[in-house]
Amino acid sequence: MSRGRLAGLRPERGTTGRGTGPALPRRGRGGEARRRPAARPRERDRGDDERGPFDIALVGDLTDNEADLTDKLLGVPPGGECTIWFDSPGGNPYCAMALSTLMKLRGVRATGIVGGECSSAALWPFATCVRRLVTPHSVFLFHPMKWQSEEHIGITEAAEWSRHFVEIEGEMDRMLCDLFGRSHDLIAHWIKTHRYVSGKEMVEAGLAEMVALETLPELLPPAAD
Repeated sequence: MSRGRLAGLRPERGTTGRGTGPALPRRGRGGEARRRPAARPRERDRGDDERGPFDIALVGDLTDNEADLTDKLLGVPPGGECTIWFDSPGGNPYCAMALSTLMKLRGVRATGIVGGECSSAALWPFATCVRRLVTPHSVFLFHPMKWQSEEHIGITEAAEWSRHFVEIEGEMDRMLCDLFGRSHDLIAHWIKTHRYVSGKEMVEAGLAEMVALETLPELLPPAAD
C-alpha cells in the first residue's frame, strides 16, 4: 500500500503504476512506462583521512526508494554536507515533503546535481539543496498535481479527499517557491503549463548554476599530504 493513500486515493507528482479501481485524476505523465526500481543509493566509502561529503543517488521513483533515501540522509551528520545526484521522474508528494523536511530540520547542506532528469516530486528535494548544479542536458518537468484511486470508495471519502487535495496542492506549490527562493509567478506558470524546463532556463531563472561536463575539483577527495 502506497504511503500517502487516504481511503484508496493518493496524490502523485511522478510516474507510478496504474490503479486497479476507477481512475481519478492523478499527477503524472500519462502513457509513460514506469521506470525500473533504482538500485539502493550508496554513499562513498570513506577512509579516516577523507573529509569529503557523502554521495547519495536520488535515482528512479522517489516512492520506491524513500526508505533508502531517508536512511542515507540520516547518515549525514546534522549540519553536515552531502552531494545528491538526481535522475528521477518524481513520485509521491508526501515522500518529497518528508525528504525536504528532513534536510531542512537537520540543517543538511546538500549540493544537488542533475545528471539527467529532475521532475515532478523530485523538484522538492532539489530545491532544498543549498547549491544546485545543472548541465546543458539537464531536464525538469513542472506540472499540476493529479491523483488516482486504486479502490472503490464512497462519495463522502472522495469528497473529503478532494478538499484535502486542493489544500495540499497549494501548500506544496508555495513550499516549492519558498525553497527555490523565487516569486510564485514564474514557477506557478511553469506548473500550470506542464512546462519542460532546460538546465539553461533554470540558470537564467536564478534557480541553479551551470557546470560543464568535466571534473569538478570540489567533488574530489583532498590530496594526500
